[in-house]
Amino acid sequence: MHVSKSAIRLPLWIAVVCSLVTIVAPSALAVDRDNPLVEEMTRTRPMDRTIIKTVARIMDRQHFSKHPLDDEISERAFKQFLRALDPLKLYFLQSDIDEFSKNKTQLDDFAKAGDMDFARRVFLRFLQRVDERVEQAHRFIDMEHDFTVDEKLAVDRDKIDFAKSPQEAEDRMRRQIKYSLLVLESDRIRAQKEAEAGVQRDPSRNILTGDPLEDPKERLHRRYRNVKRRWHQTDADELLEIYLSSITTSFDPHTSYMSPDTLENFRIVMSLNLDGIGAQLTSEDGYTKLTSIIPGGAADKDGRLQPGDRIIAVGQGTDGEMVDVIDMKLDDVVDMIRGPAGTVVRLGVLPASGAETQIIEIVRAKIALEDSAARSEIVEYGKKPGSDQPFKVGYIDLPSFYMDMEAARNHKEGFRSTTRDVSRILSEFKDAGVDAVVLDLSRNGGGSLTEAINLTGLFIDRGPVVQVKDLTGHVEVYEDEAAGVAWEGPLVVLTSKESASASEILAGAIQDYGRGLIIGDPQTHGKGTVQSLVDLGQQLFGGAGEMGALKITIQQFYLPDGVSTQRRGVLSDIVLPAITASFDNSEADLDYALPNDQVRGARHLDYNLVNSTVLAQLREKSSQRVAQSEEFKKLLKRIALYEQQKNEEFVSLNRDEFLRRRAELDAQREEEEQLLDSQLPKKEVFHMDYYNREVLEIARDYVELISKLNLAQAG
Repeated sequence: MHVSKSAIRLPLWIAVVCSLVTIVAPSALAVDRDNPLVEEMTRTRPMDRTIIKTVARIMDRQHFSKHPLDDEISERAFKQFLRALDPLKLYFLQSDIDEFSKNKTQLDDFAKAGDMDFARRVFLRFLQRVDERVEQAHRFIDMEHDFTVDEKLAVDRDKIDFAKSPQEAEDRMRRQIKYSLLVLESDRIRAQKEAEAGVQRDPSRNILTGDPLEDPKERLHRRYRNVKRRWHQTDADELLEIYLSSITTSFDPHTSYMSPDTLENFRIVMSLNLDGIGAQLTSEDGYTKLTSIIPGGAADKDGRLQPGDRIIAVGQGTDGEMVDVIDMKLDDVVDMIRGPAGTVVRLGVLPASGAETQIIEIVRAKIALEDSAARSEIVEYGKKPGSDQPFKVGYIDLPSFYMDMEAARNHKEGFRSTTRDVSRILSEFKDAGVDAVVLDLSRNGGGSLTEAINLTGLFIDRGPVVQVKDLTGHVEVYEDEAAGVAWEGPLVVLTSKESASASEILAGAIQDYGRGLIIGDPQTHGKGTVQSLVDLGQQLFGGAGEMGALKITIQQFYLPDGVSTQRRGVLSDIVLPAITASFDNSEADLDYALPNDQVRGARHLDYNLVNSTVLAQLREKSSQRVAQSEEFKKLLKRIALYEQQKNEEFVSLNRDEFLRRRAELDAQREEEEQLLDSQLPKKEVFHMDYYNREVLEIARDYVELISKLNLAQAG
């Protein structure tokens, strides 16, 4: 029986996000805030004092850890702030750090007093050092280097000290440039070989990273011009966000201050819609460049804008002044391009094709950010066990748990949500007679807690989904309360180390109920905390000011059996080799991550669709196939090389040694390419490669086994 489970069943204050739980409505009025560049500031702005003191007070009283805002937090914040500015220890001198360290136990006192003069002073020194290093960088880029000597560059930032003298800092920059030139040379060699072999490079990669065949020196000159320009464009709001977040992340990695711009972007991402032209933008060499066109958006329908085009001017309406946006911050350009649906924006565009500059007039429209929404495909793979009929898998790619929060809060009918979309997809799967459903959460970093619970409810018939403990120790159980399920048949959930938060709730509940099979990396990300988003304008002015928000950890969640996913994650039933499992990007790898603990388990059904007998047979068959697969053998070799190189403290700057190492596999490039893949739109819903082929093999084995054991029936 299919039952709609899209209704919000949690109290609204906790109904929004498992990484961000509370959303207060945007203020009706906005306070006029002066937002100068940091270089132009002479003191802490009065409103900033109020914001800082408010954040300090909330952190002291409401953070889940109950850790006071004290000297220990101050020392952590000191390190966090320096790391936010200079993570590679390339700019500051040790003498700078020694000078700043005199205040390292006073940041808590500064925060309680609402004072950020320390942050401004440090940042101005940082700008001075940036100017010095960038000047050196340009000089070293043009210098002839000796790549035959056996020099090395230290790459483990935790084991690098700040330069003790200007001469040491200069030498460190020289080595950094030398390293960058070798990286770009390696990329160029690789691109040339791909071109000679007829390999088609995804043009989206060039748009995001630059043309690997371009002159390396010109690319580096542009990179460092951008570094200098970007830091000098830092405004007061941005410094406030960096400074306050350095303090808040010293309590735990998910507590942070959001500036008004960051808060607005968050709301857009969560609701999956905005008013604009429907294009994703990046900043490059002072230009605003289009990286992709969103399908169905205004730009897509217009057809004239193309990825790679550069926007040099923006005008409002059909006759508004065209404002030059070259060298303007990306956020400011985006704000100018966004606007109410139905209004006109005019863009001065330098086409990627090299054609002359043109003015393109586009009518803004409501845009759905489909790259974050559920997508599906029915995949036929071989034959059903013991049948001539094709084996059909209903595959769902789910990158996030989304909900139009404002529409839901206002009780609008038909608002967009994950559960509504997936419910519709499952209905289509049933009509098509699929044999199993594969729910892919491997790229899912979380989202709406309500949606995680309601979506789990599409696969179970009532019962606890997640338990939540607050700072007083009180535990609340949140259940799927709607009777019936949308899919009763075999279920496979794909996870990875990148699966976090809401995706871990769903995967963990499915596992605890014995309802489906979890396949992927050894464990998921391990984010088991709950954040509340406190609108500071609401707090300070009762709704009269848009002053950003504090995202603060207030709870921890636990699976139905009582185990927290914090740090531990959800363990896969069947582990498949993947490079992502080796990345140091889990919750346990983050600074000041809260500890794992347990609460009493909640009573629930056991569907017994996954038991030790089934798992033993599935693991044995899968391991045999993986061991015989040439593709998996190559992957395992890459993983071993990655692990070896990742743990190295130095990288050689000898060209022959560097290129040999890079040709095998470069740990940094492997991470960069994975990150790039996550930024690019996923063009295919389901990509048939060796990994997904093994997933389909496991799914077919699973269907056959539970059919023999009479454990389930489809749909």
